[in-house]
Amino acid sequence: MSNRVVHFEIPCDDPDKTMEFFKEVFGWGFQSYGQEQYWLATTGDDKSPGINGAIMKKRDPKQPLVNTLSVTNIDESIQKIEKAGGKIVMPKMAVPSMGWVVYFTDPDGNIHGAWQDDKDAK
Repeated sequence: MSNRVVHFEIPCDDPDKTMEFFKEVFGWGFQSYGQEQYWLATTGDDKSPGINGAIMKKRDPKQPLVNTLSVTNIDESIQKIEKAGGKIVMPKMAVPSMGWVVYFTDPDGNIHGAWQDDKDAK
């Protein structure tokens, strides 16, 4: 893993309207994922530079757009985040059969995600 941004999430009040906007303007494709109001976004050809992400129903009125960084070891990354002045705002959780995610703030209060691939996550 490279500690690079690998995913983004765009929270919105009206996911259908937001998805229609990105389809119409940028040609993105969407696929429903899981039991929550969460749609994976395909932003372009995988052979071109860029990343894919998701559109989701807001869980909080102040929920920001979040970029998620790929890490090799999420537990070590959590320790480094806290040691460097960051704060965990949503504890590590499994995305079954895919990996682990944690959300944190940097010292300025910006929210980010950290992601570790793990097909055995439960």
